[in-house]
Amino acid sequence: MLNVAVVGLGFMGVTHLKSYLQVPGVRIAALCGGRRPPPADGDFAGVTGNIPGWQPFKLEMAGVRIARDLDEVLSDPDIDLVDLCVPTPAHVPLAIRALRAGKHVLCEKPLARTSAQARELVAAAAAARGHFMPAMCLRFWPGWAWLREAVTDGRHGAIRAARFRRVGEPPAWGQEAYFDGAASGGALLDLHIHDTDFVQFLFGRPRSVFSQGFSQFSGAIDHVVTQYQVASGATVSAEGSWMMTPGHGFNMAYTVIFERATADFDLSRGPEALRLFEPGRAGRTVPLEPGDGYVHELSYLVGCLGEGRAPERVTLADALSAVEICEAEERSIRSGRVEPV
Repeated sequence: MLNVAVVGLGFMGVTHLKSYLQVPGVRIAALCGGRRPPPADGDFAGVTGNIPGWQPFKLEMAGVRIARDLDEVLSDPDIDLVDLCVPTPAHVPLAIRALRAGKHVLCEKPLARTSAQARELVAAAAAARGHFMPAMCLRFWPGWAWLREAVTDGRHGAIRAARFRRVGEPPAWGQEAYFDGAASGGALLDLHIHDTDFVQFLFGRPRSVFSQGFSQFSGAIDHVVTQYQVASGATVSAEGSWMMTPGHGFNMAYTVIFERATADFDLSRGPEALRLFEPGRAGRTVPLEPGDGYVHELSYLVGCLGEGRAPERVTLADALSAVEICEAEERSIRSGRVEPV
């Protein structure tokens, strides 16, 4: 049984708590809230976020330790995995401390605010005995996992064009962190990085990017549209925003044109989110694996650690590269030019 301590108990920390309860082989052993102390009764009803259908959550606290700080977590020999769901500026220093304490580490995206900071973490992980996995959940989301498999096995031929979209309202939670773009990186680094990472997962690291966007409330990039130049020559773009007018809600979508099919995913369609169109056939709904990307991400990590192997589906190098690509996107927005990655 793998014992996990979840550090940071805002929207993402509680999302991870919910997900661990669906993963065999892991036990929530400790909670550490930082600025938000864990509720002694496990009632997280006041925590909200942008996941459609979000429900209030109460954790059964029997056997769960409430840690006053990270030192208390790291000094506990029973803790195997430290799951960091803290604001972006804390990712690197807390992850390095956990690695030096001999713990396995899961760290939410982005890996760091800057690529220079991310490289410090890469160096620390290389010298650590514990394993590290960046939490890039889109690689595990059923609709996106299906797309990756379709590309890998070539069932519909090569991709000719792909468009990704991830948009929502300004965050209504954690505003003291998100609205400080110098710390959070704005929607570019906190939201859009999911699609930037998935672009490199499908096509390899882009050669260059051309981006347009703007800043409205964070001081960083709050809306971005990027065209990626990839080695295959496919036309690839992604839009990321948290500038939708209140009431719009959150949505994520993609349209991918293969040589012999078109796949169209739209979260707002619910159980019919993924539609596939093939020559000579009526469009059809593709059934997807149950569960969301968080559950599948944590299941994968717990399985790897249980077998004593390093996670490979997403690595520190991938997470560093995603930050570097986003930095190139920001340079392109500022310069108005195509920027190399």
